[in-house]
Amino acid sequence: MTAPVYDNKGQFQQIQSGLLDGEQIIAVYDAVGVGTGFIGLTNRRVIIQDKSFAGKRFAITSIPYSKISSVSVVSNKSWAGQYFSTGTIAITVGQHVYEVEFRGSEKTHHVHNVILHYAS
Repeated sequence: MTAPVYDNKGQFQQIQSGLLDGEQIIAVYDAVGVGTGFIGLTNRRVIIQDKSFAGKRFAITSIPYSKISSVSVVSNKSWAGQYFSTGTIAITVGQHVYEVEFRGSEKTHHVHNVILHYAS
């Protein structure tokens, strides 16, 4: 397995501290927009930090790949070019859709491809 990729060492360490036996990190990407702190991908699950709760509370949500029914990519290329572009991933689990927005569409496509690999 290749070395994990990440945007923020603190976020990577937070995911690393909660790994299950035999679980390996694939990527941890910082998210932009309201509510979401980051998304982590392991060989077993997707982990999303949600900061949208009142006060200083936040949630860490673990989603086993087997529970994901669909994954979508929405790209929004800025007029300023690729550097300022964003992409959004939408992960459907039951009736709930988790949306995470990233700086740069390449991260969005990587998340999409990893989820498809492990969910199929």
